Amino acid sequence: MTPADFIRKWERSELKESASAQSHFVDLCHLLDVETPTDVDAVGDTYCFEKGATKSTGGQGFADVWKKSCFGWEYKGPRANLDAAYVQLQRYAVALESPPLLIVSDTKTIVVRTNWTNTVSEVHAIALTDLVHAEKRELLRNCFLNPEALKPRRTRDELTKEAADEFSTLAQRLRDRGHHPEAVAHFVNRLVFCMFAEDVDLLPNKLFQKAMERSLREPERAQKYLSDLFGAMQKGGEFGLDDIPWFNGGLFDSADALPLDRDDVELAIEAAKLDWSDIDPSILGTLFERGLDPSKRSQLGAHYTDRDKIMMIIRPVIIEPLSTEWNAIKVKIADEMEKSRTAKSEGAKTQAYNRAVKVHSDFIEMLSEFRILDPACGSGNFLYLSLKALKDIEQKANVEAEALGLPRGFPRVGPEAVKGIEINSYAAELARVSIWIGEIQWMRANGFPAATNPILKPLSNIECRDAILTSDGSETNWPLVDVIVGNPPFLGAKLMKGSLGVDQTERIRSIFAGRLPGFTDLVCYWFEKSREAVVLGNAKRVGLVATNSIAKNTNLPVMRRITKDLTIYEAHSDEAWVVDGAAVRVSIILFGHKSADGIQKLNGVRVANINANLTSGIDVSAAKIQPENIGRSMLGIQKSGPFDVDGELARAWMRLPLNPNGLPNSSVLKPYRNGDDLMSNCRDKWLIDLPRGLNEAEASLFEAPFKYLSETLYDAQNPNLGTLKDVRSGARDQHARLRWWEPYWPRPEMRRQIQKVPRYIVTPETAEHRLFVWMSYPTLPDKNLIVIPRDDDSIFGILQSRIHECWVTVMGNRMGKGNQRRYNNSTCFETFPFPEDFLSSSENSNAFAHTIQLSAQRLNELRESWLTPSDLVKLVDEHTPDFPRRILPTNEEAADILNKRTLTNLYNDRPAWLEHAHRELDRAVAAAYGWQDDFDNGVLTDDEILKRLFELNQTRAKSEEQTAG
Repeated sequence: MTPADFIRKWERSELKESASAQSHFVDLCHLLDVETPTDVDAVGDTYCFEKGATKSTGGQGFADVWKKSCFGWEYKGPRANLDAAYVQLQRYAVALESPPLLIVSDTKTIVVRTNWTNTVSEVHAIALTDLVHAEKRELLRNCFLNPEALKPRRTRDELTKEAADEFSTLAQRLRDRGHHPEAVAHFVNRLVFCMFAEDVDLLPNKLFQKAMERSLREPERAQKYLSDLFGAMQKGGEFGLDDIPWFNGGLFDSADALPLDRDDVELAIEAAKLDWSDIDPSILGTLFERGLDPSKRSQLGAHYTDRDKIMMIIRPVIIEPLSTEWNAIKVKIADEMEKSRTAKSEGAKTQAYNRAVKVHSDFIEMLSEFRILDPACGSGNFLYLSLKALKDIEQKANVEAEALGLPRGFPRVGPEAVKGIEINSYAAELARVSIWIGEIQWMRANGFPAATNPILKPLSNIECRDAILTSDGSETNWPLVDVIVGNPPFLGAKLMKGSLGVDQTERIRSIFAGRLPGFTDLVCYWFEKSREAVVLGNAKRVGLVATNSIAKNTNLPVMRRITKDLTIYEAHSDEAWVVDGAAVRVSIILFGHKSADGIQKLNGVRVANINANLTSGIDVSAAKIQPENIGRSMLGIQKSGPFDVDGELARAWMRLPLNPNGLPNSSVLKPYRNGDDLMSNCRDKWLIDLPRGLNEAEASLFEAPFKYLSETLYDAQNPNLGTLKDVRSGARDQHARLRWWEPYWPRPEMRRQIQKVPRYIVTPETAEHRLFVWMSYPTLPDKNLIVIPRDDDSIFGILQSRIHECWVTVMGNRMGKGNQRRYNNSTCFETFPFPEDFLSSSENSNAFAHTIQLSAQRLNELRESWLTPSDLVKLVDEHTPDFPRRILPTNEEAADILNKRTLTNLYNDRPAWLEHAHRELDRAVAAAYGWQDDFDNGVLTDDEILKRLFELNQTRAKSEEQTAG
């Protein structure tokens, strides 16, 4: 069929929908040279007319035509309302498997609307006569064959970011003019909702945009216009010649408006021109919170947690359990409807039908009473996505019940289903705005009108309060709910007093004493309260996010309490996440009572069990400290001040004349190394190392170093705190006020130990590769180095072996954006079961020690030769012979080569010679455990090593307990 033939035939047609729809569609397929439903699908599984029609319900389905993953298509008769057809498609989109295109037409017009998630919807209207144009026919052909060609390029994320940028600028301008931040936030939230309301036709005739455009000539009138509009929205009333519905909900609690200048009005007009109907509530609150809250201003432009990450909690906690329940109920409904259809008497028919109705209505009633709590809801992204999930399940249940022959259902689940607790007033109001907008968008997208009288129901279920402490300092109560979800605040135990204050921190710790250790991260209190809620029957399931340290060290007890009383049924131990604009690594943990199917998943894989430390199989978190290891690993020096200086400055000080006390500056300067110096290029740093116990007068006798310390801000991380005197007098810690010329933790015992040996072993606390390196006093280690004060190649070799690495990989943690491995001296070193007798004396008596020593020496020599080849370096004496000579490049070309020769780069590349050296070392260490044959035969897998080490750990700990008993 040619375009001319098609147009000629259908421009004369006045047939009703029932008589014309399928004939028109078949002709259109022939015009576009695409297959018809009957050409390719005899049973209607993927492409059919009357999708959803069944023998029991009759002829009409959810769409006149449906093609899987392409479109739902609804026809109307001549001059009928195509918008009504679109509403019908929206209402049944879930039964059509949410196709990317929703198409409505009569014989004269075809309207294609895009329906992709997270894109700004686009509309393509094609008149009958437009089909003479090849590009219009190609667009329709793509609907059948390549719907992705119609996918809008602009995402809802991009639209929402643009909107947030406009209003963050306006909010900052209003604050700069002296308006209170809370007043600004409330005012801007109203403007946001006004623009959304007019783009979804709840505010008629673009009233907000017109008011702003009229104010452009006389900006001083903007405040009056907005006040009149807010007043009308408060109770319902008139604005100019238009009737305004009742909005209020607490957002429009007064007619108050802030004055705007011309630039403000221009910003508002530009923002109003955006299509606010498609903004994304799952990120709206987060982005606007950064613009409205002055404390988060620096995060504008930072990333936010995307919906896919949040759905890793929403899906298994809310969607999957409820969907499973509905699928079972749907089978019951189908069974009863079949009994009703085949019943021989009217009474039996009615009884079966009524039973089907009740089963469905009971499920809908359960959904309408289902409650979800986010006890640290922020600006509402978890709450919005939870509400949407619940409403989607209800809609699916209603549509599928209708397909089985039950009456059409209207949504009953609303914003009252989500409960939030949030301490920040900016965020709490934004959460409410996000929920209101999300609710209205959902209703419109599914073909239902928004609520009325008022349009905005009060959301007192989103509370602005502390989730842990009440105003009188007692523990808070959380509401009775079905599930708890969220992303509680990530604040390390070390930072709590500085952030929350000493009193509040101590109060929290005292309330939870006996349940949690006194030194635990803030997020653990949310986990403990959630655990308690499930145990007491106040919730059924929980899904929370925490930093990936939740299952380690002093945080582990809260996880033990969860696994003792409940079941972790799904967890992701190490996921990328975004918190306050910063990329972090987190654990996602879902727990509750054991499910009927008993399925547990760890990192997406089904497992037999999930331990408290988010592993499966052996619970190495139960590993015990080995008594012989205690005190044999130590921490480096914690400066907490500007004690490290560049080498050139240190050398300049050493060249100065003797101090008034007759001592040279070299007596209070030491080479200083941290993890970066070991793993990358050495920074040539020196430590100002005044003798312990000096008073200020005595310390001042070392003139140049003392002057440097006294003139440098104590806390370089807070340059805005004022003068040095202000910083010290206001310091929280007494040491910072009274002993500022000394490092915070000088580690005297560690110093004594490393001075006893010619060299000592160090490893970075956090690093990409777990490597051990030799250092020698007077070089001092920073706090991010773990120190083992042993001059023993066999100990060095065991620590550098694969056997030790298997243990610390599981026992340690991963930190930061780079997900680097962390070595903790108590959990990694002190629990590690060394081969028998290796730590019992300074000289190893173990028969295998010599082999390990030779292998370790060889590995170290090869590494050092690669790092500093003798033909590329020269040794330069320091100011005094007490200090090790400097290793410098022989020339610029050598410097370029050496700059790339770091331990990190070496282990990233892992050349063959390095692999061979490590294999020899691993074989020698395996022999010391009696595992050499298994090593040679390939039996010694990482899992097997871990299993054997754990058994050794437990056996020795038990033996020690029996001896002590």
